[in-house]
Amino acid sequence: MKHHGNHDGSGVHRHLHDPVEDRLVPLEPLDLNHIHSVDDLVRAMAKTAFTGRQLGEAADVLEAMARDKDCFVVMTLAGAMTVAKQGLVITELIDRGIVNAIVSTGALMAHGLVEATGRAHFRYNPDVSDTELYEQGYNRVYDTLEPEQNLDDVEQVIFKVLEEWDPSEVLCSYKFNHAIGAHLAKHAKDQRGILKSAYEKGVPVFVPAFTDSELGLDVALTNRMREGAGRHKLRYDPFEDLEHFTSTLLRQKRLGIFTIGGGVPRNWSQQFGPFIELRHRRMGENVPLKRYHYGVRICPEPVYWGGLSGSPYSEAISWGKFVPPSEGGRFGEVFLDATVGLPLIVAAVLERLDDRSNSRRSRKEKVAEHHSAR
Repeated sequence: MKHHGNHDGSGVHRHLHDPVEDRLVPLEPLDLNHIHSVDDLVRAMAKTAFTGRQLGEAADVLEAMARDKDCFVVMTLAGAMTVAKQGLVITELIDRGIVNAIVSTGALMAHGLVEATGRAHFRYNPDVSDTELYEQGYNRVYDTLEPEQNLDDVEQVIFKVLEEWDPSEVLCSYKFNHAIGAHLAKHAKDQRGILKSAYEKGVPVFVPAFTDSELGLDVALTNRMREGAGRHKLRYDPFEDLEHFTSTLLRQKRLGIFTIGGGVPRNWSQQFGPFIELRHRRMGENVPLKRYHYGVRICPEPVYWGGLSGSPYSEAISWGKFVPPSEGGRFGEVFLDATVGLPLIVAAVLERLDDRSNSRRSRKEKVAEHHSAR
């Protein structure tokens, strides 16, 4: 950086550069006449500015993660994403093999079970007061209602799963969610959902703050009933989740993370790097010092509040959680409501992946036709 000696506030003679010679990347107008798909739109947005460019660049990073066969992708979920009807977008990522593990709030998984039991969420009428909603059994999440009856139905599913649980086996969230997914695969065959697909695809689902959710409360109620009936209570150990998550990531060649929101799911997933470092440095364990190579996050939280939800990946590099760009790290951050950003980014990436698959299929078909003609 050049430093000028003047301190009197006067300007300096500027030597104007040629941006072409400096190899600067020009922006391009977003021409709707050339937009014929979601992917066209997102690619065009990447060549504009502000949040549009962020969204386009994030799609490029997610595509790179999806195409990297050596990359294990962890998706972290916070906020009311299933109440906001984004569950099938997440389910599609699991079904396509793009997401390999999920770390979520328990509430998000519980509200996702509402759809798996055939129930629905509803629009909130602002003319009805929250006091009236409470009296009528409607729980409000911003502009959407979760009928209390829905959660009673979810509790019935949880109760059935827990009744079949071997009390000699310690509970943890990934084992419990696996059991719920198995139950749904058997009893809700016509319904799509996160836990059902996760079970079918072998994707572990971790809920670090388990007791901070309807799932945790249902387990607590079950244990109180078991105790009242003179039965052994079920034991829950969250460290089994931590150890299984860590051992799973240690087996991978490269790591990627796709974060919606922030909170406990983001921090719990990102602390993998520091945990490994502490085991290596403090305990002398012979473990590789792994960090995330790729990262995509969608969150409107500003950085200046100081919370983890708004912290950029550059900050996490200082904690040993991410590979810096100078060493090959690649990141995309979108400061946007995830109900807007998530479907646009995922739809664009799926179109790209489908286009390549279709081209590959077309070539194979041509070869097959050529050989059959001979």
